Amino acid sequence: MIVRTFGLLTLIALTLFALAGQSRIAQSIKPLGNPDAPQGGIYYKALAAEPESLHPISSTDLYSTMVQGPVFDTLLMRNIDSYEFEPYLAESWEISRDGMVFTFVLREGAKWHDGKPVTVEDVKFSFEAIKDPRFLAARSMPYYENIEKAEIVDPRTIRFTASQKYFNNFSVLATLTVVPKHFYGDPEKRVGREMVGSGPYRLHRYDGGRSIVLQRNQDWWGNEIEHLKGANKFDQIFFRIIREENMRLAQLRRGNLDFGELSADQFVRQTRGRAWGSSVHKQQVENKAPKSYGYVGWNLRNPLFQDRRVRLALAHLMDREDMNRKFRHNMSLLATGPWYRQNPFADPNLKPIEFNPKRAQELLTEAGWEDKERRGILSKEIDGQRRDFRFTLMLANRDNEKYMTQYKEALKNAGIDMTIRLLEWNSLVRALDERNFEAVQLGWGGGSVDVDPKQIWHTESMRDGGSNYIGYSNPKVDKLIDEARQELNREERIKKLQEVYRQIAADAPYAFMFVDKYQLYAHSDRMGMEKPTYSYGIGDGYWWIAK
Repeated sequence: MIVRTFGLLTLIALTLFALAGQSRIAQSIKPLGNPDAPQGGIYYKALAAEPESLHPISSTDLYSTMVQGPVFDTLLMRNIDSYEFEPYLAESWEISRDGMVFTFVLREGAKWHDGKPVTVEDVKFSFEAIKDPRFLAARSMPYYENIEKAEIVDPRTIRFTASQKYFNNFSVLATLTVVPKHFYGDPEKRVGREMVGSGPYRLHRYDGGRSIVLQRNQDWWGNEIEHLKGANKFDQIFFRIIREENMRLAQLRRGNLDFGELSADQFVRQTRGRAWGSSVHKQQVENKAPKSYGYVGWNLRNPLFQDRRVRLALAHLMDREDMNRKFRHNMSLLATGPWYRQNPFADPNLKPIEFNPKRAQELLTEAGWEDKERRGILSKEIDGQRRDFRFTLMLANRDNEKYMTQYKEALKNAGIDMTIRLLEWNSLVRALDERNFEAVQLGWGGGSVDVDPKQIWHTESMRDGGSNYIGYSNPKVDKLIDEARQELNREERIKKLQEVYRQIAADAPYAFMFVDKYQLYAHSDRMGMEKPTYSYGIGDGYWWIAK
C-alpha cells in the first residue's frame, strides 16, 4: 500500500521565503512546460490496480492518489524542478516569527466543479475532517496532530495555529487537499466513485474494473495563471486499469497507452523490435524524487514472528543479489532499512543483510526451531502446543510472484513452509486494515524528501487505520521519532533519524527488498515534453500531444 506523505523545506528557509511578500513570490516563479504547446487530445496512461476509493479524505493508496491528483487542488504547490512552494489555491501566505501561526489568503474566483465557490469554510472543513474519526483518515493524522486549530479571519483568509513545534507543520498545511464541505461534509455519504474538486480536471466517466476518464475543466481558475499555462494540456486523461505488467507493455507497444512505467527486465529485455525507437520510446532517468522500496512485512502479533532472531533468519534466506541480477539486471540497490537508502536520513554505512542460509539456520536453532521428527519442517512449542513453521504470504501484484516463488524455495530448504496467496488489491487493503494477515509482500512509495517515519513506524500508528499494520513497537524508536519531529535543525534531525533507521533495521520487522536507482518508463511518440525528467519527478503533467 502506498501512502501519501509530504515533502518540506526547513522552517527557516520557509519563513524567509514566505515573508518576502507576494510580489517577490510572483517574480520568482519559473514557468515549467511549454505554454505555447497545443491544447487538446486524450492522454492514455495505466493504473496497475483499481483505486480502493476515490474519496479524497479517507483514501490513501497510490492508485486513488493518481486519479485524484488532477481533480483536487492544494493551498500551495511544489515546483517540481526547484522544490520551492508556489501560490496555488492560496495566492499568498505568511508564517509568524515564532513559526507557530500560518496564514493563507485564498485567491478569488476559484470554483468547485459543480459551480459553487471555493471558500475558507471549505479549507477549514478539509483540515478538521482529517481529525474526525468518522472520516477514517487515521493515516494522515500524524502529520496534522500538532495543528491545534483553524480560524477564519475574513472571507478569504484562514489562520492555522500549532500547539507545538514540528518541522513539517507548514508543509502539511501548504499541501492540504481542499475539498468542498457541501459535498463531503456528511461522513456517512457514500461517494466512492464520485469526485467534486476544484482542479484542472473533473471526473467524466468511471467504468468499474476497466477505466477512469477525467475531462479538462474549462472553468478552472488556473487556466489564466501565467506560471500554470504550461501544464494540463490534455482535454482528457484516460486511465486504463491493466493489472499485469506484460499487458501494460503490450498496450504501450500497440499505441494504446501514452505512458507506462517499466520494470528493469522489461527495459533491458522486452523493449526491442520495430515499434521501439519509432512509435514508442523508453527512458532511463535519475532525479531527486524520493524512491520507493519493496518488502515482506511480518505481522508481529503472530507468535511466529515475535522473535527478532527469526525475522533476521527470514531476511538471511532471501537471496536478493540473485533476484536483482536475474529479475532486475542489477539496476536496483538492495534495501538496508525503513526508507530509501539514498536519502540523507538513512545511515549510509549500513550494509544489506546478506543471503546466508547457514546463519539463518543458526538463528532459527537459537530461537528453538528444530526438525525433531525429520519431516522437513521446523517446529516449536508455542503456548503449550507444538506448532509447525507454516505461514501464508499475501500479495496483490502478480508481477512480484516470481520473487516470492524463489523465496519460497529457499524457505522450504530451511524447513519453513510458505504458501503464496494472490489477492485482488482492494481485498488485500481490507485484510491489512483488519490486521488479518500473517505476512505480506508490498512496497512503500518514497514519501518525503525530508523523512517523518511516524506514520509507519511509531507505536501510536498501530491503531485502527494507521499504517503500522504489522504492529511494530520499539520505545526507543518512538522517543527518537518524537524528538526528531520537534527538531527544526535539519542536521540534528538527520542524526536522530539515522539512529531510528539503524534501530528499525536491526529489529528486522520487514525483510527489506530493493530500492530503485532509476525511473524507467516508456512513452508514445505522440508525447511532447520539455525534458524527460525534472529535478523532483518526471512531470508528465507538463506534457502535451505533439502529433
